Amino acid sequence: MEDVLDSAVGAHFSGLRRDLRRLSSSSSLPSSPSSATCNDASAAAPSGLASPAPRQPFVIGVCGGTASGKTTVCDMIIQQLHDHRVVLVNQDSFYRGLTEEESEHVEEYNFDHPDAFDTDQLLECMGKLKSGQSVNIPIYDFKNHRRCSESFRKVNVSDVIILEGILVFHDQRVRDLMDMKIFVDTDADIRLARRIRRDTVERGRDVLSVLEQYGRFVKPAFDDFILPSKKYADVIIPRGGDNHVAIDLIAQHICTKLGQHDLCKLYPNVCVVQTTFQIRGMHTLIRDREITTPDFVFYSDRLIRLVVEHGLGNLPFTEKQVVTPTGSVYSGVDFCKKLCGVSIVRSGESMENALRACCKGIKIGKILIHRVGDDGQQLIYNKLPSDIAERHVLLMDPVLGTGNSANQAIQLLRSTGVPEDHIMFLNLISVKLSSPSTSFSYHPVPVSLFLASLFTAFHKQAPEGIHCVCKRFPGVKIVTSEIDAGLNEEYRVVPGLGEYGDRYFGTD
Repeated sequence: MEDVLDSAVGAHFSGLRRDLRRLSSSSSLPSSPSSATCNDASAAAPSGLASPAPRQPFVIGVCGGTASGKTTVCDMIIQQLHDHRVVLVNQDSFYRGLTEEESEHVEEYNFDHPDAFDTDQLLECMGKLKSGQSVNIPIYDFKNHRRCSESFRKVNVSDVIILEGILVFHDQRVRDLMDMKIFVDTDADIRLARRIRRDTVERGRDVLSVLEQYGRFVKPAFDDFILPSKKYADVIIPRGGDNHVAIDLIAQHICTKLGQHDLCKLYPNVCVVQTTFQIRGMHTLIRDREITTPDFVFYSDRLIRLVVEHGLGNLPFTEKQVVTPTGSVYSGVDFCKKLCGVSIVRSGESMENALRACCKGIKIGKILIHRVGDDGQQLIYNKLPSDIAERHVLLMDPVLGTGNSANQAIQLLRSTGVPEDHIMFLNLISVKLSSPSTSFSYHPVPVSLFLASLFTAFHKQAPEGIHCVCKRFPGVKIVTSEIDAGLNEEYRVVPGLGEYGDRYFGTD
């Protein structure tokens, strides 16, 4: 028994390496904005506008001994990156299935040796994911030691790919795919105890066979292959999932590398409501084409209320002191008094109730613009407060697509004397840049060169959404809850949520 347990490895921590291959820490790369100010994938730095390529995802490798807590660490990182699209790929899925002869002597088979994995297929799947293609990941049956021949797990394109396994650092070809390498370092006794519990409960094995396999194969493989690969790690996490500080630092570093604030660096007046699982869940519901109209209205109203509250928080205020019931003085602020709302008929009318609930007695005007395809130029009707030029205006439309209707409405407000910086455009979904065929490769370049190239690309194409409005009216503030990729050939937002007005008012 002593021979089985004699492999404790001391835990230690090493800082983040500064020489990540594609993502230099000395420069911030435009990428997928996703925090309190931006939360959707954004174009990265172009290597050449003539032949653009999709932005490659950020690949994280997580390695460690058996039952060291790799999956727990991955799950915690995924939770902290909730406003990015993250997928987890397990090296275990790529075990080679045993032949009939090997299955008869399964106790002689070393599942912890590099040859036990189909590394070529792993490389093929990872290559497709990095190039922007969906893949089918095999599913391995640990009880029968074979792959499920008819079952696969489909993995879609993502912002972040986490590759987890005991030997993901062993093969240099696999290591070369990674932008960050994390080693989970856990005491050997703890790992053995976890292994016994897992294999007996989840995989139907008895304790003696688990101990025998550990002594014959698991421990020697750790000493020969896994522990030596620890030197390739950028970060070493002692105690695995119990080390919350290390995981928090890693998540912050990943967010920095993803360049989550870059869209808002381009457009300082763009504000995105900070993404939470609640907000992401509500977006999932209203985007589902199978949702009922009452549920669509309910969850849309919840999102609209959040957007309105966030927008009101960006209005000017004055300091004010009041006396509390205890006789103490409280120093606070006084709300902006001169407000009005303007809805772009008819979808914008769905946002009026939320505004009235937040601002008692607020005046609300209306603008009707005829839309045909991407042409929002025909103004049909408007009814605005007579003193609108003296007010801060909250312009409301749930979806910012081409930006033409928004520009027409803003131009009308400007013609009535409303200052540009007194206009705030509230919506649920905004399109970020230009046509969906536009994409950029993911290579580090100086920020100044990126900005110059990006705006050169903008001027060569028909701009959409955020860029269209910000370019023409840079003083207008845009408040949204999520940013979508672009428009399709029919000028519909993708992935989008369909015809919002029809779905909200039940006329679809």
